[in-house]
Amino acid sequence: MSVIMKREIKNFLKRPLFWIGVLIVVLGVFQDVRPYLGISYVSSDKDLSFHTPSSIADADITDGYVPTKEEDRRKMWEEEIQENLVSDFEMGQEEAEAVIEEMKGMDIQEACEYLETKYHYYNALYAYEDTELHQGTAEEINFYIKSKLKSHRFSYYFSRKFADFSGLYMGFFASVMLAALFWQDTRKNTYELLHTKPIRAGQYVLGKAAGGFFVCLIVLAILNLVFWAACRIFTKSSGFEVNLMDFLAATSLYILPNMLMIVCVYSLISLLFKNPLPAVPFLILYMLYSNTGSRNEEGVFGYYGRPLAIMVRFPGRFFDTVSPPMALMNQGFLILASASILLICTLLWKRRRM
Repeated sequence: MSVIMKREIKNFLKRPLFWIGVLIVVLGVFQDVRPYLGISYVSSDKDLSFHTPSSIADADITDGYVPTKEEDRRKMWEEEIQENLVSDFEMGQEEAEAVIEEMKGMDIQEACEYLETKYHYYNALYAYEDTELHQGTAEEINFYIKSKLKSHRFSYYFSRKFADFSGLYMGFFASVMLAALFWQDTRKNTYELLHTKPIRAGQYVLGKAAGGFFVCLIVLAILNLVFWAACRIFTKSSGFEVNLMDFLAATSLYILPNMLMIVCVYSLISLLFKNPLPAVPFLILYMLYSNTGSRNEEGVFGYYGRPLAIMVRFPGRFFDTVSPPMALMNQGFLILASASILLICTLLWKRRRM
């Protein structure tokens, strides 16, 4: 088993195409996490020069936006409603103020229904949702960052965004590069010759799978070291705490089980069809399934994860990223499913040998 594993690792490491793929993964992940490396305390309001997002849903601390206090959201909303009643509904200033006064005793839902029923104002609820964030002052931004860093290290938050994009790029990388894992062995002459060798089915299957998995592990080790170092360098002036263990924990929980599943799927399809190439389109479709959003019980669309998904996404705002529901349980199921697939591969190899 160890001989087969070492041979596969050496074969991958000596291929120039493999290292080109690693470079593409590193650059791709860096491009996506680069905005988060720019998070820092702000000296004064004069230093505020953030990019304005196309919509408030895309806004984050990287754009200088901070959460709005609940007591201020209602006031901001009422001011916008009043302004719109004057500009879009051609009301007088006093009439618009009277409408706002009528809604003082209503909650937001009741007020929106009142505007919709009496004045045919249909976007009031969306206007309230847009008040969730606002462009912060230097003091507000610094207070928000400081309050969040009291709960966790900066690298805790960053490592989740790192796991998000690394898992995405590594999924495509593994789906393409691991085609070479069984390429030579499934050629007709080689395949028949292997079945005449005194090698146990378990040793062969586990050796090949372990070789592919350790190749992914090597790439992930490079990614962890590169982005841990980048995080320390970029945040050094702000004094943020960065710990390599946060990167390793996020990688172990949210990426490694996915890589194991991809390797096992490759093993099964390669042995089933005596050709690894059918696994490529299957895994691409598998990743699309894993990366597709859905609606929760309340009908709200978002990323909640899917059963046996080989991708864990963290699409929320930087300091509010949370694991999708059932994510850790799903990762455990992936490990069990991978073990089952390896057992099937072993039985399949034995049957073909007979």
